[in-house]
Parts: sequence; C-alpha cells; structure tokens
Amino acid sequence: FFSSKNTLDFKFMNHRVPAHKRYQPTEYEHAANCATHALWIIPSILGSSNLYFLSDDDWEAISAWIYGLGLCGLFVVSTVFHTISWKKSHLRTVEHCLHMSDRMVIYFFIAASYAPWLNLRELGPWASHMRWLVWIMASVGTVYVFFFHERYKLVELLCYVIMGFFPALVVLSMPDTEGIWELVAGGVLYCLGMVFFKSDGRIPFAHAIWHLFVAFGAGTHYYAIWRYLYLPSTLQARVSK
Repeated sequence: FFSSKNTLDFKFMNHRVPAHKRYQPTEYEHAANCATHALWIIPSILGSSNLYFLSDDDWEAISAWIYGLGLCGLFVVSTVFHTISWKKSHLRTVEHCLHMSDRMVIYFFIAASYAPWLNLRELGPWASHMRWLVWIMASVGTVYVFFFHERYKLVELLCYVIMGFFPALVVLSMPDTEGIWELVAGGVLYCLGMVFFKSDGRIPFAHAIWHLFVAFGAGTHYYAIWRYLYLPSTLQARVSK
C-alpha cells in the first residue's frame, strides 16, 4: 500500500525542497505547467489587438500596447521557461536565465495591468505620480531578481504583494469607480493563487493551479479594461442591460 502511494506521489508531486533550492516538478506537473499558460497565449494576443482597434486616441492606443505586451509577455515567457525546464538537456544556463525572466516579467505584467487605469482615468495631483512610480517599482523588482534570485523566497512573494496592492490604492480612490468590483475580484483570484504558488511539494500540480488563478485573474481584469475603458458608450450601455 505504502509503495503504491509513494509511486503515485512521485508521479504527481515530488517531495518539498529546502527554502534555498528549487522545486523539481514531476513529468505530469511539467506538462500541466506548460499547458496552463500556453493555452492563453493566442487569446491574450487577440484580446490585446481588440483593445488596440477599439482605441479612439493615442493614449488609448499606447495603453493598449503596454497592457498587451505585459499580458502576452507573461504567458509567452512562462510557457517558454516551463517548456525548456521540462525538456532541458544541456540548457542549464538558458533555463536559469528564463527562470529569472519568468520572475521578472511578473513585475512588468502588474505594472502593465495598471497602465490603462492610470493613463485613461482621471487622477488627482498626487495620484498621477503613480503612472511612473509603478514602473520604478517594476524596475526595482527586476533588479532584486537579478541579484537575489531564489535566495529569499518570502521576500520575493512580499515584493509581488506590495507591487500588486500599492497602485490599487490609487485606482480605488478614482472619482469614476466603474470597474472597481472587477478589479477587486481579479485581485482576490491572484491572492488565492499565491497559496498554490508557495505550495509545491505539498499540493499536487500546485504551480499549474497557480497558473490557472493567474489566467482567471488576468481574464477578469481584461474584461474590466475592455468594458469600462475601451468599449464604446452605446455598446457599454447594452452590456449593462
């Protein structure tokens, strides 16, 4: 019985590793990690293109490009990294660089997700500084990953949380509150996903489940951006009905 159980464990989940080491997914987990983000590459490209074609001015077009690059970049980099990590042979250096890129791109994805709200909504005189502060935060996070990758995992998680919540204070204080509930719902999905992000070796397919929470959170935020920032007012009124 115990032998059978251990065999199943090694198929669907490896043992948890020490804090300073990287978890090695099983073959099944590798496949799930690749698939759960690869599936969203084409939808993210189509969705980003849709926002660009709905743009009425330069600021909307620029914001669509920024958001689209962040959204597509997240899924593409993640998929490439997990594919190389799964099928690697002698690509240790490439895998390491892609793993760093996979972590770095999350910061820019967060900044890009806020860009349409910060660029297209009315902001107060102090709140407007968040338009560039969010990119400084993303840059600081990138530098942190470059120098301390995989060393202080709890600090890394804390950086993501701060990066995700700090700009939200500005968005939530905007005079126009349309889309706020969708933003909150997406944020809740990301936070729930973090439980699985730190659960490799405890929950089978934990990282793939985290990927799904990211996809659903991103989808919720995309819907809010599409509906409240880009959808023409006449169509928006129909959707509201």
